[in-house]
Amino acid sequence: MSEGKERLEYDNNDMESFYLFNEGTQYDSYTTMGCNEVENGYVFTVWAPHAQAVYLVGDFNEWSELDEMHKVGETGIFTLKDMRPIQGERYKYKIIQADGTAAYKIDPYAYEFEVRPNDASVVRDLPNKSWKDGLWMANRKRFEIYNRPLNIYEVHLSSWKHHEDGSWYTISELKDELIPYVKEMGYTHIEFMPLMEHPLDASWGYQATGFFGLSSKFGTIEEFQELVEMAHLENIGVIMDWVPGHFNRNAYGLAYYDGTPQFEYSDPNQGNNNRWGTLNFDLGKNQVRSYLISNALFWIEQFHLDGLRVDAVSNMLYLDYDLGDWTPNDEGTNINKAGVEFIQIMNKKIFERHPDVLMMAEESTAWPKVTHPVHEGGLGFNYKWNMGWMNDTLRFFEMDPLFRKDHFNLITFSFMYTFNENYVLPFSHDEVVHGKKSMMHKMFGDRYNQFAGLRTVDSYRMMHPGKKLQFMGAEFGQFLEWRFDEGLEWNNLNDSMNAKHLEFSKQLNAFYKEHRALWEVDHRSEGIEILQADNSEETLLYFIRNGIKPRDFLVVLCNFVPVERQNVKVGVPYKGQYEVVWNTEWQALGGTWTDSQGVLKTNEESAHGKDYSLELILPALSVVVLKPKRVYGVPKNE
Repeated sequence: MSEGKERLEYDNNDMESFYLFNEGTQYDSYTTMGCNEVENGYVFTVWAPHAQAVYLVGDFNEWSELDEMHKVGETGIFTLKDMRPIQGERYKYKIIQADGTAAYKIDPYAYEFEVRPNDASVVRDLPNKSWKDGLWMANRKRFEIYNRPLNIYEVHLSSWKHHEDGSWYTISELKDELIPYVKEMGYTHIEFMPLMEHPLDASWGYQATGFFGLSSKFGTIEEFQELVEMAHLENIGVIMDWVPGHFNRNAYGLAYYDGTPQFEYSDPNQGNNNRWGTLNFDLGKNQVRSYLISNALFWIEQFHLDGLRVDAVSNMLYLDYDLGDWTPNDEGTNINKAGVEFIQIMNKKIFERHPDVLMMAEESTAWPKVTHPVHEGGLGFNYKWNMGWMNDTLRFFEMDPLFRKDHFNLITFSFMYTFNENYVLPFSHDEVVHGKKSMMHKMFGDRYNQFAGLRTVDSYRMMHPGKKLQFMGAEFGQFLEWRFDEGLEWNNLNDSMNAKHLEFSKQLNAFYKEHRALWEVDHRSEGIEILQADNSEETLLYFIRNGIKPRDFLVVLCNFVPVERQNVKVGVPYKGQYEVVWNTEWQALGGTWTDSQGVLKTNEESAHGKDYSLELILPALSVVVLKPKRVYGVPKNE
């Protein structure tokens, strides 16, 4: 052993941590695995159970192979203390794999990596930050998100905005522009697409190599912590996409780490992800569970994240989700029992520590009880993206209005299942790439009707039960599809129609937050009362959104075709006066209307199961919302 290294004498805490890691229950494994600072040096620790030997190589030993790491009994863990490394120096593990070949591998627990295309791990400490967001964190515990507004702005960090020379904004630059923008626009949360180290921009971050490392192309740990802190100080939450199902298969990363299927399944049908060209984590392996659950908690705790959106959950649930051959389970079915169990354990452990965070599932099938507690047989998430609603709604709005009456069920079907789960209604990045067109470009008709359609679909989304998510660029009606290697088309705002649509989005976000009926009872049937959902011929939909207090209600009228409807009669629950508080065709929002229709008085004629009704004009291709102004017979608040 060369100068400056020493073998460690392990105390009971170390051995207990290694034991728990191998049992699959060490949920802070990054505190003992990887590169950690100790007195007079650093300890390097790596799991490589079938390796014949492991050497620590790096800048501090001129990448020599003299520093062999010590194997800790039968734990499969190798470790070494070295007094020479200093923060910022590069290193790797040279692993003599099971078949005797040598491979240079990254540290799976490294907190930092070289800027691409280089790929070495970097020695660094976790910052001991003194956080200033105590009020935000306290309020997060105090107010449950289920009956609070949740309106998410989804962001791909390196393509939100570019400099004139084409370079992307760093985290520090983004902090000073993105957070004020999100605050001004009225979103409640930012959701970042994956920020972990990844080698290929075209993967959008979803094919990671270093799960504990913030990608060096974005910035430093400290900079991202400061961004989250500033967001919290401005009352904006921060969520990150997280990918525990699969990982990048580049040779220097986790793939066949010790020469055997270590992090991946041993069955090639399970281990290979043909659709994405990656490898699937072996979710039934104890050490992988320790690694992944520790990783989730690492991002939540070290960065004060308010939640994780878990990507590709279906890929973890089904053995036949991928392309190609698949191997049934021991019962002959397509259910990945190990994946189900992992998800349940993961959610249970995260919520035991942080019951106030968001764990959102991007799950594209009809798997039951995704957002139900584990003890009720659920997967244990607290939110699920409503992919069915998204696909049906966009298909409907892309359609020629002449034919919408024949496909009205695409709009009404969601009311049959909307309370089966706690849903988020997403218009996400996946819907504006690969030839699907931008949100604005999806809308049918000429440019005016495209913007009218976009105002209608966005307003309908806001009025529909469920929390909300919108991908960047849609808020001002970007025409081109999203491109991961270019900034958004901010120059569109020189066009008056785009500028008005940005103002529309800002006003819609404010309207949503101001009206409790739109978010207080999102996940129970009491939150909505359907008045009319069978007028397919005219393609009209009416419903009431209810808050907790009886007076907190809104009457929503949707006209999904570009035909103005005169003398529209709608039933209302109480006698009195109502007023129009939202009309997507108001001139100030980008439409042509200047008429507010004044005070609307009820009459004694019943309609839609209500004793009272009123009449109004419903503009072409619009959403109109009524609010009680002075009504009688409202029950006293309980």
